[in-house]
Amino acid sequence: MSIAGFQFDNTYARELEGFYVPWKGAEVPAPRMIHFNRALAGELGLDAEVLESDAGAAIFAGHEAPEGAEPLAMAYAGHQFGGFSPQLGDGRALLLGEVIDRQGRRRDIHLKGSGRTPFSRGGDGKAVLGPVLREYIIGEAMHALGVPTTRALAAVATGEEIMRQDGPAPGAVLARVASSHLRVGTFQFFAARGETERLRQLADYAIARHYPELAGQPERYLGLLEAVRDRQASLIAQWMNLGFVHGVMNTDNMTISGETIDYGPCAFIDGYDPAMVFSSIDSHGRYAYGNQPKIAQWNLARLAETLLDLINPEDSDDAVKRASDVVNGFPLAYERAWLSGMRAKLGLAREEPDDMDLAVGLLAVLETQGADFTRIFRSLGHAAAGDVAPVRALLANPAGFDVWLPLWQARLKREEMPQEERIGAMNRVNPVYIPRNHMVEAALDSATKGDLAPFERLVEVLADPFTERKGLEVFALGAPSDFGPYTTFCGT
Repeated sequence: MSIAGFQFDNTYARELEGFYVPWKGAEVPAPRMIHFNRALAGELGLDAEVLESDAGAAIFAGHEAPEGAEPLAMAYAGHQFGGFSPQLGDGRALLLGEVIDRQGRRRDIHLKGSGRTPFSRGGDGKAVLGPVLREYIIGEAMHALGVPTTRALAAVATGEEIMRQDGPAPGAVLARVASSHLRVGTFQFFAARGETERLRQLADYAIARHYPELAGQPERYLGLLEAVRDRQASLIAQWMNLGFVHGVMNTDNMTISGETIDYGPCAFIDGYDPAMVFSSIDSHGRYAYGNQPKIAQWNLARLAETLLDLINPEDSDDAVKRASDVVNGFPLAYERAWLSGMRAKLGLAREEPDDMDLAVGLLAVLETQGADFTRIFRSLGHAAAGDVAPVRALLANPAGFDVWLPLWQARLKREEMPQEERIGAMNRVNPVYIPRNHMVEAALDSATKGDLAPFERLVEVLADPFTERKGLEVFALGAPSDFGPYTTFCGT
């Protein structure tokens, strides 16, 4: 064991030679810990006291590799905004290694912004403070909201000034944790080269790591596709039920594990609008909030294409048919997951045939007015108790809601559930606090100017998103009227 408690067991490096390039992080002039996730370090069995020090800053900046680490840049391809790039890879990131956490789960420790690699394609391989802290905030908020996600272990300043379009910005590196960083694009990399045996090796590795119940099964590659479909359907349903917009759902940003990855131009909607786009580079709305389920299915189809020779190497027509059946099952899998989440948000414990119409009816009311998605659903807890005033106050014209309300109330009455139990259940899935875009931007702006207090406060508040607390009312409010249209950037 290293002095910091790392117990590496690097299966990707050991079992998948040729799927990566061994590499070292760039040396940086003055690595300094900005924020360290002690709770996550505890889960991983790491020594927080050591890692919160200058020694930890050097490790998580990529400046020094701890004992047992085998840093490497992973190879992958990807469709970016619909166009295929046969070679992307970790252009500014490194897989430091894998550890087994206290619950026996294998977790990657991955550095983002640690310098150029052979996959950098002319980029500087660096990250700047704002995007690093954005990913820290959003990733940890998503975890607290119950969404499968990469987690932030540490944010480290490098002591450099990095040039970006708006001028120099302080350099930083994010250390993040995931159950793996296998992507649809990882499969595409080898499929594009016609390397079927390496695809088989990768698929078997993914199965052993994420879907061990499929190991050795004769239909395991079709089973892998089905398993990824179901996890992604569940994940996207959670995004939609929380108003989250990923912003850049390229195939290299879709994980095999079903975790959210790569928080670049991401955001949460305030007013409900399926056409909402925040990313500066998504000029045609490909990755708009309401398009996310369709894009997930499109990405799944790209994964299916890579697996055809494994599903049935003897009969390509049969392989296409069977894979297509799986991909075509995505809408139903998504609908089930989404409606299950929406029932919970509406305080419903059992299924009825008209529940979809009920849920869609409320969203139609919200869309006509751009009503605050998060606050409306949180206020439904009051409405379930008989006080509809908080919901109506959020609507410029509550007439549509007044038509919908008795339908919902009648539906509630058909379930025998104590009122207190129902409201408690609703409040456990309808958050009070989300990473409001204006609050995130204010925190990042302050941090860039040297004041980390707003960032630290926001991280603290978002760690408990479902418990309403006195004195935190400002964190529950939507953007002020002068905040204006919100645009996010990928950070490169």
